[in-house]
Amino acid sequence: MTEAYATNWMSTVGANIDAVERLTCEKLGCRYAVALSTGTAALHLAVRLAGVRPGDRVFCSDMTFSATVNPVKYERGEPVFIDTEYETWNMDPVALERAFTLYPDTKTVVTAHLYGTPGKIGALRAICRAHGATLIEDAAESLGATYDGVQTGTFGDYSAISLLGVKRQTIDGPQSLENRHFFKSGFSNSGPASGYKCPT
Repeated sequence: MTEAYATNWMSTVGANIDAVERLTCEKLGCRYAVALSTGTAALHLAVRLAGVRPGDRVFCSDMTFSATVNPVKYERGEPVFIDTEYETWNMDPVALERAFTLYPDTKTVVTAHLYGTPGKIGALRAICRAHGATLIEDAAESLGATYDGVQTGTFGDYSAISLLGVKRQTIDGPQSLENRHFFKSGFSNSGPASGYKCPT
């Protein structure tokens, strides 16, 4: 931070942003990282890339910050709230499976790790895969937390973390992460137009 002030590099591009994107990939073990202005912007990008269209149902955590769900509404999708389970206060895998029984055409799930506690993301991911649904992981509050020894923010098809101070960090600036291909649904599959791709 001192270097950014000393060099007057207060911008949305440049070496410092590149370094944050690279370090995010290295620390989390994700394939790509793109720094965005807010966590909501990161989640909005994920919802767009997931292909949510007007009228599409999207299963969402029912106990979360509004930014987890707002991007669904921006795209005129229909949030369907999935109940919370007792142990972690996060999305209940049993309730998610039941929701797919009621609405089998749903193709997107947005789940959050609340208060730094990982949800049962392994089970949630398995359910999404079984139903051919895209999993968007809101890990804004769980940077540094792990599930079965793996960093949160790496389980979703698209994920968002936050470096915002109120999210228990000292650097400002959310990130959008992706673990398959950064762009899909009509975009290039060769990787992000900007951002960092970890070497393979």
